[in-house]
Amino acid sequence: MLGVFTVDLSTKLITLLGQHGSATMNRLYSAIIILIALLFTVPAHAEDSPLSKLAWQFGPTEGVIGDKATIKIPKGYAFLGAADTKKFMEMNQNLAGDNEYLFTPSDLSWFAIFHFSPVGYVKDDETLDPDSLLESVKQGTEQGNEERRKRGWSTMSILGWRFQPQYDKQLKLLEWAFLGKEDNTNSQVINYNTRLLGRNGVMEVVLVSSPDELDASVAAFKRAISGYDFVPGEKYAEFRQGDRVAEFGLAALIAGGAAAVATKKGFWAVLAGFFAAAWKFIGIAVVGLFAWLCSLFKKKL
Repeated sequence: MLGVFTVDLSTKLITLLGQHGSATMNRLYSAIIILIALLFTVPAHAEDSPLSKLAWQFGPTEGVIGDKATIKIPKGYAFLGAADTKKFMEMNQNLAGDNEYLFTPSDLSWFAIFHFSPVGYVKDDETLDPDSLLESVKQGTEQGNEERRKRGWSTMSILGWRFQPQYDKQLKLLEWAFLGKEDNTNSQVINYNTRLLGRNGVMEVVLVSSPDELDASVAAFKRAISGYDFVPGEKYAEFRQGDRVAEFGLAALIAGGAAAVATKKGFWAVLAGFFAAAWKFIGIAVVGLFAWLCSLFKKKL
């Protein structure tokens, strides 16, 4: 992430702001401030950047999330497959896993990462305790910070709930949001989490947004998520006797899955690495090629 600006950003950014109406200026200004604060490298020729080589799928089209689900990509949105999502995450100094998929609007005001966890059928009859869950997630984030330090990346901190967990029993959808910050810059960021329950596991979705854009980002995301669906045979309602049932409930989905269950049994030291992988707090995606990517999206619309 750290680097030297090799183009004259000031002229380009002033021009960019002038091309947008007042309704988008605050969003662009916020993104630019974070961009400058984080000192992203901007190559002189954006088309030569690794970001430009990612296989962006521009809407309208359909994104395929492994063999578990699909999501409609509307006009003005884009999607990355697993290999390119991993590259994107690494570019933005985020711990990347396998089989993650990225969904984003054309202005990059937010992005969402989809990942299916094959934990089995999660029963949804559990009562949630926000205070204990918050403490567990803070511990999990610190474990993730150990890996960030090894890589020379900025660490992350959980400040608290942006809003506490709530579960929609009809939609089989669990949601919550944490407010956190990147420790080197003190830049605040929000991870809005959604868990979509399926027959054989859970689709984990993390939406990353700046705090002042959260409400608008969540509203846009919820409109987009209406185009999501598990493929036939993977829907929650298709559960059959004999299917694998998860050993934990809704609370563990927030605190890190199986690792959260194990910690209650006293095996924290053994499972610290697993917890770090199971729970991660993602930093804001304001990349050095912000202006270039916006222009690329416009060309595809």
